[in-house]
Amino acid sequence: MSEDTRSETYGELAAVGPYGVRPGHALITMVEPHPGHEYAYNRWYEDDHYYAGAMAMPWMYAGRRWVATRDLQLLRYPEKSAIAQPVTAGCYLSTYWITEGRHADHMKWTVAINRRLNRDARVHQERTHVFTAFQDREATVYRDGAAGPRDLHALDHPYAGLVLEVIDAETPEKRVELLEWLRSRGLPRRLAGSPAALVTVFRPTPLPGDRMTYVKQVEGVDTRLTLLWFLERDPRECWESHFTGLDAQIAETGLGRVELVAPFIPTVPGTDRYVDRLR
Repeated sequence: MSEDTRSETYGELAAVGPYGVRPGHALITMVEPHPGHEYAYNRWYEDDHYYAGAMAMPWMYAGRRWVATRDLQLLRYPEKSAIAQPVTAGCYLSTYWITEGRHADHMKWTVAINRRLNRDARVHQERTHVFTAFQDREATVYRDGAAGPRDLHALDHPYAGLVLEVIDAETPEKRVELLEWLRSRGLPRRLAGSPAALVTVFRPTPLPGDRMTYVKQVEGVDTRLTLLWFLERDPRECWESHFTGLDAQIAETGLGRVELVAPFIPTVPGTDRYVDRLR
C-alpha cells in the first residue's frame, strides 16, 4: 500500500461512524511490576507505552494513571479477593475512555499496534496484569446532579483520588438487578455528603482471541460490574468514614459479592514520585 493510499484511508475513516464525546467504553488495567523493576516499569509506561500503546490510538480520547503506595494497598479489602492474590497486588492502575460505539474499531487497532510493539521490543515484560479488561459503560451516578464535571471530564479533572470497586453478581440476571439497585438506590445514598463526586459503572467485555498472551482472558463477563469512584479528597483522609463497609452493603442486597475495594492516588506524569513507596 502506497503512502498516498494510506493517507486517503485516514480521510475516509474520519468521515464515517460515531464521533461523540461520551465515554461509552473504557480500558481499566491494574498491573504489578515485578520486584526490582518498579522504576524501569514506571519509566517505560510513562515515557512510551502510555502514548504509543494507548493515547495515540484512534478513539481512546482520555487517560489517567493512578498509584497505590504501600499504605493504600493495606486499606484494600476483602482479604480473599477473586481479583488480586494477594489483595495488595496491582500497585498501578491505568484508566482510559473510548468513544461510544468505537470499541470494535479500537480493538482492531490495539491488537495490531501491540503486536508491532512486541516485535520492536517496546514492551516491558517484568510485570503482571492483575486486572485488565475493556469495559462497556452502564451508568454514571453524580453526587451533585447537574453541577460539576461530567464523566467525560473525569480523567482530565484533577481528582485527588480514585477507588476501584469490583462486584460479582450471583447470576447474569442478578447483575441486571444489582445494576438497577446501584443506579437508583445504592450509589445515590452512598454518594450523598461523600468526597466522591461521581461513580462510573462498567461491565467487562471479552478480549479478542488474538490478544497478547501475557494478558489473560477476562473473567466474569456475564456477572461482573466494575465501579470507579472519583474523589475530591485523598482516599486516606476519608477511608474509614466513607469507604469501609461497601462489601456489607452489597451482601445485604443478596445480589452479589464485593471482590475488591482498592484506593489510588494520581501519579505525577514525567516523574518517579511514589515509586519508592510501593513496597
